[in-house]
Amino acid sequence: MEPVTIKDIAKALKLSTSTVSRALRDSYEINAETKRLVQEYATKMNYRPNPIAQGLKENRSRAIAVIVPEIANNFFSEAITGIEDVANNLGYDVVIFQSHESYDKEVANVRNVVARRVDGLLISISNQTKDVSHLSDLHERGFPLVFFDRVSDEIDTYKVVADNFSGAFMATDHLLNTGRKQIAHITSAAGLYITKERLSGYKAALEKHGIPYDPDLVHYCCNFDSQEMDGIIENMLSKHPRPDAIFTASDRLALACFEVLSRRGIRCPEDLALIGFTNLKVAHLLSPALTTVTQPAFEIGQAAVELLIDLIEKKKRQMGGSYLIKLPTELVVRASSV
Repeated sequence: MEPVTIKDIAKALKLSTSTVSRALRDSYEINAETKRLVQEYATKMNYRPNPIAQGLKENRSRAIAVIVPEIANNFFSEAITGIEDVANNLGYDVVIFQSHESYDKEVANVRNVVARRVDGLLISISNQTKDVSHLSDLHERGFPLVFFDRVSDEIDTYKVVADNFSGAFMATDHLLNTGRKQIAHITSAAGLYITKERLSGYKAALEKHGIPYDPDLVHYCCNFDSQEMDGIIENMLSKHPRPDAIFTASDRLALACFEVLSRRGIRCPEDLALIGFTNLKVAHLLSPALTTVTQPAFEIGQAAVELLIDLIEKKKRQMGGSYLIKLPTELVVRASSV
């Protein structure tokens, strides 16, 4: 069956197409009885507006783009679910791109975003991204842009993140309170906002307990695989004294770390305590169950897309200064650290 159009409704009710169109938009120009007839008939015939035609008329696509490093990452998959939850309810479609942690791929994705003529962009930058000119160019042209999770300090727009400092502080403080003294920190690329914030929280907890910061206990990891982790653990175990705990800046790092430690016969928490960061759904199923800092990925996605749509619909103005929104994190203590 062909979809019902405004022309079909107008013909059936012997009205002009402009009258039907205004009635469907609940225009004040149309009397209440005509609105009722049009809207009841439209409902009966299962009328749905044509989004392409609407977009042409409004000079909008009713679509937004999202660029993330990797959809398979549980944090980003949850954030996307939150984004779609809000966007779809507000009449927007969501187009998703992956950078796969590649700067070049991210730049290509941004070009595709522009070519698709979407109304706005949500982005979490790759761990290779140092130059953000491809994004600042968009922003300077007035294109609605909101960062989430991995953000840039160089662009003054809305940014939605977890409270990374507090989460890292709680994790490190917990390990110190259980008697650990040599706490290694395995983290992501050095230039990322989340890396800096989580490292700052780690340092602050050490300072609180009067323990000097040792840069040799901090290791940066970019590939998130067991081969890279194997080299990091090998380096750690060669230190004297050896670390008695590891705080990783993501659960992906924690899983890679867990795999290498298990293969080497190192027990958690007896030989070495372990804490991850984010919200891996199977953390409680590991043996031992993984202590982790959880961050509200779904809510971060919701908050970010609400801000973006407000920018698109001019409910908020592009700002002359960055507006950083932090959502709280929570430490979930399990067997890997106690």
